[in-house]
Amino acid sequence: MKAVVADILEKTLARAQADGALPPWPERPAARSTVDAPKNPAHGDWASNVAMLYAKAAGKPPRQIAEILKERLVDAEGVVLALEIAGPGFLNFRLSPDVWWRELERVGREGEAFGRSDVGAGQKVDVEFVSANPTGPMHVGHGRGAVTGDAISSLLEATGHRVTREYYINDAGGQIRTLAQSVHVRYRQLFGEAVELPEESYPGEYVVEIAKELKESHGDRFLRAPETEWQGPFAALAVERILAMIRGDLEALRIRFDVWTSEKRALHESGAIRRALDDFRARDLLYDKDGAVFFRSTLHGDDKDRPVVKSNGDPTYLAADIAYHQEKFGRGFDWCLDVWGADHHGDIPRVKAAVKELGVDPARLRFTLVQMVNLLREGKPFKMSKRAGTVVSLREVVEEVGADATRFYFLLRRSDAQLDFDVALAKRQSNDNPVFYVQYGHARLCSILRRAREQGIAPPGFDLEALRSLTLPEEQDLAKRILGLPDLVAGAALAFEPHRLVFFLQETVGAFHAYYTKYKTTEKVIGPDPLKTRARLYLCDCLRQAMANALAMLGVTAPERMERPPEEAGEAE
Repeated sequence: MKAVVADILEKTLARAQADGALPPWPERPAARSTVDAPKNPAHGDWASNVAMLYAKAAGKPPRQIAEILKERLVDAEGVVLALEIAGPGFLNFRLSPDVWWRELERVGREGEAFGRSDVGAGQKVDVEFVSANPTGPMHVGHGRGAVTGDAISSLLEATGHRVTREYYINDAGGQIRTLAQSVHVRYRQLFGEAVELPEESYPGEYVVEIAKELKESHGDRFLRAPETEWQGPFAALAVERILAMIRGDLEALRIRFDVWTSEKRALHESGAIRRALDDFRARDLLYDKDGAVFFRSTLHGDDKDRPVVKSNGDPTYLAADIAYHQEKFGRGFDWCLDVWGADHHGDIPRVKAAVKELGVDPARLRFTLVQMVNLLREGKPFKMSKRAGTVVSLREVVEEVGADATRFYFLLRRSDAQLDFDVALAKRQSNDNPVFYVQYGHARLCSILRRAREQGIAPPGFDLEALRSLTLPEEQDLAKRILGLPDLVAGAALAFEPHRLVFFLQETVGAFHAYYTKYKTTEKVIGPDPLKTRARLYLCDCLRQAMANALAMLGVTAPERMERPPEEAGEAE
């Protein structure tokens, strides 16, 4: 619908320029980019600020330009019911009801593809997300990043991008040495040694399980061996077992990856870090100080230069990031998206600076940040997990509330806003549980359609004459909400904001529930008027399809049957 209005506006601008009422407008924006849905529905279906953008080039006040355009409106098909000028010069378009009813035919025709588009034009995109260190089970913070990255990937796929989901395994460096040392302490304890875990160790029960496996396979071979002998095998087995746990955690959330990149193999053992730093050194982008090596990131606006090699000779995270992004862009992606925890916000400028020095346009590297999750039960902080050691593991939450509720809750807010996740509420089968509320709305629509079939009513199909019989404002509102899905998906994908679909689902199912309740005795969906019944069943089917498609993009199921919430018990449908 936005494209239809933009096309009308484009032709109207051309007419005004052709008859000399408005001068040429060099380098003007595309008409579509000036059209948007107004926040207040009372202002019409679509609004454009084109008159205000044109004012300088035309040398006229915006309202005068708006008047010129209104007088020359090109609308041969009668799409526009009314065109009003508001404020400093907004053009507010109100469309004919027929336009919305005709457009609903598209929903039935496209089915599961409705809401998708090709705005991505086949761009090849890498989305790297989660990338939790393989030092323990995933916690809920990792889970939010995982669901956010997966939902963004789905939205990008739905808008015509070719997406690679990538997990970067931080299997090198100090945290892996600490992991191996933690396993070795537990290994020694299994032989009766009175040795305590150092403060920086990993205390979870999973470490004990790994130590038991090493004891069973190697006996006391590594009990008195120097660290140089046991560090490698202990680290390798620990990373292997923990990665298997992480894969299981992700599978429980229905998340898959196309690529798993090992920092150790791809960057350290391959020499990629060394080569990248040698290149920077040759171009005088590095210098030595106090035994460490620094990148001249201040050349790109950083507040200070950043180390790439520590004084002990170990590469820093920034060194690995430089080599990793060089490797990623070398695979031919049009652009890459990194989904990071909000605590890494300060790293973005220096990584972009490094990417620029690699000869890559920094605009091709994009980021989205994910804030912390406050895990609650009945409004109180959740207890810690023995298995994970210090935090509640993601698997525990998924097993308690289910994958649907976990995914939906993680997407309830903007990813860069903190989130309260109440486990007790997420399990509740009532309308105050957001995921239940939305899924029940879909199930209710399925129930209505199922009841129609049981009564021998033909499956709903597009019938313009029948749809014209619907005059309730709530019915037209539902049609507009349904037809807004493609633009909503496109906007959410390009902004990396899957929470927009959650808002759409909550608001749309709320509008449907209100409509259904208000008219359940006076204007029933399955009522005495066959024409209206056909139209309302088709409207319900379109709404069901739109909801199912939006839920699928979020990785949440759309159940066809559910128990009624307690507050609706006994209600006739």
